[in-house]
Amino acid sequence: MQMNSLFRALPVLLLCLSLVQCDKTPEQVENPPYPETRLDENAGTWKTYILQNPTEVPLAAPTDPTSAEYLAELDAVAALQQNLSGAQQEAIQYWGENGVLRWHEIARELAALYNAPPKNNAEGTYPNPDPNNPTSFPRFPFANPPYASRAFALLAVAQYDALVATWHYKFTHNRKAPYQYNNQRINPMLPQSDLPSYPSEDAVVAAASRELLKFLFPGEKEYLDGRATEHKNSRLWAGSNVQSDLDAGEALGVAIAQKIIAYAKTDGMGQANAQANFPNLKADAAARGFTTQWTSRDLPARPPMLPFFGNVKMWNMTVADKVAVRPAAPPLPGSAAFEADYKEMLDLAKNRSREQFRIAAFWADGPGTYTPPGHWNRKGEELIRRARWNEIRTARAMALLNTAMEDAGISCWDTKYYYLTQRPSEVDSDITTSTGIPNFPGYTSGHSTFSAAGAEVLSYLFPEESSTLKAWAKEASDSRVYGCIHFRIDCSKGLEAGEKIGAFAVARGRQDGSE
Repeated sequence: MQMNSLFRALPVLLLCLSLVQCDKTPEQVENPPYPETRLDENAGTWKTYILQNPTEVPLAAPTDPTSAEYLAELDAVAALQQNLSGAQQEAIQYWGENGVLRWHEIARELAALYNAPPKNNAEGTYPNPDPNNPTSFPRFPFANPPYASRAFALLAVAQYDALVATWHYKFTHNRKAPYQYNNQRINPMLPQSDLPSYPSEDAVVAAASRELLKFLFPGEKEYLDGRATEHKNSRLWAGSNVQSDLDAGEALGVAIAQKIIAYAKTDGMGQANAQANFPNLKADAAARGFTTQWTSRDLPARPPMLPFFGNVKMWNMTVADKVAVRPAAPPLPGSAAFEADYKEMLDLAKNRSREQFRIAAFWADGPGTYTPPGHWNRKGEELIRRARWNEIRTARAMALLNTAMEDAGISCWDTKYYYLTQRPSEVDSDITTSTGIPNFPGYTSGHSTFSAAGAEVLSYLFPEESSTLKAWAKEASDSRVYGCIHFRIDCSKGLEAGEKIGAFAVARGRQDGSE
């Protein structure tokens, strides 16, 4: 028993040691800036998520390029370029590649940094993270998979809605980049483009991303302010924008971010951890015939993770859709189907191959990582970089992907607490896991549901990669079987549900005006 307790605690102990040494430096993906392959002049008409129309946030017209005011702004950019430091030149290249993706890198790093389950007090209880004291023990937020999926979705929606409005105003006013008006004195340090410069798309993305991430990770305000300032200033240093381009983008990004934050405050997440109501879920599951129910395997027992996350508002689905997608009841203990899954678990616990160990570890995405939604967020980023998409198409892709994955998390958590089934190691202590025991019910598998939804959306966006993406989703699902974390039925039904959930996001994409 003592050895089992130590094994379960080891991932958290290692995480605590790592947090002492880690910083918030985002992944340094070395990709040079690339030229715009398309301008998407009609992107200002694409369907948004929260905004009712792109002019919901008004933006004043810019000054005329021949005005004294604008000519002074050109002079200021030319003067800045005379004495650029090495750090400023590095910032130009770093942010110039794709600002949307850079902020998703930052979001993933923050999710990993805050993916730390609160430790118990001396009396055996677990304190709740306090958003009003985010840097005090236990730190807020605990960026578990549901929280991370919501964070990535809110960030993506803020970027996308803000950029749709940006594109509307860009092609309404058609003010060119500074180097096109003063190419004798201003040195374009990024690939040149005919995309209008007012308002600055980078300033919009920086402001919207900063505000959303400050809302989600309130202990990181100073860090996020610094990253956004560097992002915006890099456009001046590069000769791509003048200050009024940035000021307009800042105002637009902040205003739209506040609308997304207002939505987030009413999406139901505030009630997702209503532990006092958990007995109602237990009683409901028992009434459905599930009387042998999941209990926490943590020592001391930990309250279940976000038992009401299944009630959070979905992006691409209605409540009726969620009920329709919810998998049918899994087989009960004693049935032939249950016994077959149970036998597979016993065999794997004794005879896991090295390859099965490898797959289970690769897809573990546990404490200290950016979770399964982050894994697929990163996969989407890799495909977008390879395709060299512009920022508006990048934002659309990330919004479709990440809203699908939050919907997958909501649907999966609804199913988990609808049936409250046990995990294999709870059914039989001889079934040992390879990567720890998550603190929530087994049916259905979160990894499987997240992965199938992500693969479905990315297959729509990158059809040439579909077979590979579906294979990755299957491997991610199988990894939870190989690790003895889930019964086979948990994973197969999670894959089926995730594919259906992803299809709702794909249907939205086909009707958003971008094709």
